[in-house]
Formats: sequence, C-alpha cells, structure tokens
Amino acid sequence: MIQRKQSLWFLLSAIASFCSIAFPFYTGNKMGSDLSKNYNILNAQLVLPILMLTIVIATASLIIIFLYKERKKQMLFTFLNLLLSILLIFLYYSETKKFVDGTLSMSAILVFVNPIALIFAFVGIFNDEKLIKSVDRIR
Repeated sequence: MIQRKQSLWFLLSAIASFCSIAFPFYTGNKMGSDLSKNYNILNAQLVLPILMLTIVIATASLIIIFLYKERKKQMLFTFLNLLLSILLIFLYYSETKKFVDGTLSMSAILVFVNPIALIFAFVGIFNDEKLIKSVDRIR
C-alpha cells in the first residue's frame, strides 16, 4: 500500500486539500453595499460549497489509498476525484469574479497541486494494472 508511488500522490493530494482549507486562495477588494472597497480574503472556510467539496476531495484521496487491491475501482474513484478537483478550481474562479481587484495568494498553489497529484496517481495505477496484465500473460 505505502510502497506504491501512487499512495504518496494520494497522500500529497489529501494534505494539499486539507491545507487549502486554512490558507487563503485569493486576496483583494470587494465592493461594499455603500460602494466602498473592502479588503477581503477568499479561502475554503468562507464559502460552504468550496469547503464541502474540499473536504470530500481530501477524504476521498485518503480512502482511495486503501483500495489498492481493487485497481479498477481505484482508477474510477481517482478519475471522479480528479473531476471534483477541477470543479473546485472552477468554483474558486467563480468566487474570484466577485472581487473588484486582487491577486492569487501563494497558498493558491495548493488547490492546483491537487489535480496534478491525482493525475500522477492515476498514471501509477494504470502502470500497475498494465504490469499485472503482462505478468498474467507470461504465466
């Protein structure tokens, strides 16, 4: 389980997701009700759909590690988790549109690390599956 490279990618994905809850994604100014600019930050704690999706992605990444005996199911759940991760990026993007001006925080990279780690994990599972099939063919 831990000897497999993709387990480390799943662990990285989970850690990045949990850390992205605490750290800001975007900082900038929002227009107030009295037409004044107010300095705000955007992180997962402030937007409920983003918070819930982040927790689901992190938890799924941890659970997928333990599906190592069922590689087909692990690949399916990894792909679904990857889609959720991309959806999370779009949710963050839609929330940044509510700001008048601002910049991405340095910790925003945590959100973008997630799909990359999941892609590497998927490739690792695929390579394991290919290796198992080639060994079965030799028998």
